[in-house]
Amino acid sequence: MVAGTQDQAGLPASARLVSHQALDNVGTTPVRAGYGFDEEGLERWMLAHVGGYVGPLTVEQFKGGQSNPTYKLTTRARAYVLRRKPRGVLLKGAHAVDREARVMAALGKTGFPVPGILGLCTDESVIGTWFYVMEMVAGRIHWDATFPEVPRGERAAYFDAMNDTLARLHSVDFRSVGLEDFGRVGGYLERQLGRLGKQYLEDELAGRDPFMDRLLEWLRAHIPAASDSTTLIHGDLRCDNMIFHPTQPRVLAVLDWELATLGDPLADFAYHAMMYRMPPAIVAGLAGADLGALGIPDEKSYVAAYLRRTGRPELPAYDYYVAFNFFRLAAIFHGIKGRAMRGTAASAQALERAASFSELARLGWEQARRAGAL
Repeated sequence: MVAGTQDQAGLPASARLVSHQALDNVGTTPVRAGYGFDEEGLERWMLAHVGGYVGPLTVEQFKGGQSNPTYKLTTRARAYVLRRKPRGVLLKGAHAVDREARVMAALGKTGFPVPGILGLCTDESVIGTWFYVMEMVAGRIHWDATFPEVPRGERAAYFDAMNDTLARLHSVDFRSVGLEDFGRVGGYLERQLGRLGKQYLEDELAGRDPFMDRLLEWLRAHIPAASDSTTLIHGDLRCDNMIFHPTQPRVLAVLDWELATLGDPLADFAYHAMMYRMPPAIVAGLAGADLGALGIPDEKSYVAAYLRRTGRPELPAYDYYVAFNFFRLAAIFHGIKGRAMRGTAASAQALERAASFSELARLGWEQARRAGAL
């Protein structure tokens, strides 16, 4: 972490909550109970599969992350990052660490900012689950969307860097990098609503919410006509899933590719831009912040910058896409709630995420009303 001018002007009261959450997510901790594995088995695998590896190995667990447990592997010479599937009963298609490794390896060949993939293991006998090892990128992760560690006059440049990174991703020719089978072309919204809706409705342990029920019904009935554009999408691009240069407004690596697929780039952008309407106590968000005082571009300007970069004249049905993404995040949190209740959630903050499910469902319905719902 690199120190910067602490300019708190314009922060909402709820920013104090996100600051505490950020501290809870920063750095590593000894491997938590229930998340350990055979470290000697891992070291044998590293010796056989990771070029230049020299032990001995020290394993710590990163505090952040909600899905796939993530570990820092340290040797005398360098550090690595390991991501693995959680143990226990998993939803079909979830926690696909092999897909994460594949998309990052493909994008790395294009110069897109991702950590280098050093090895993938699909032999569960090594540590008990599939996993991959990647380079550890040195830099800063900003857990708070107001970027309080950055001087006011530099914040706009950090937002521009995020905007540019997402536009670059949506401009990648997925066929030329060997990802033509990474998802289906067209029908992204229908598939997402079908899959996430089914998972939500079938997870009886995590329960139902009336706003979520209403939102799902409305979204299914109002899918925009022009929603069949297909690109490679990240699926979870927030400021806290990017590693920035220690002192410059430059993205060095995009992390957490578990939700990456072929899909609608406008939905992917709207998920990212949802930060403008997201309460900071839930995930990194700007709702309630005085953007002018903070030196942060407003939502309209941010959308316009993305459209310019991608050559689109407009973003049709923007409020629908935002409502869809509140539903989508609520569905993900609903899944976290279910895993927490089953004892398989990967993060110590899983219960906090689970508690936000109903609030996200309510906020999603508010966006639907904004988009024209009754």
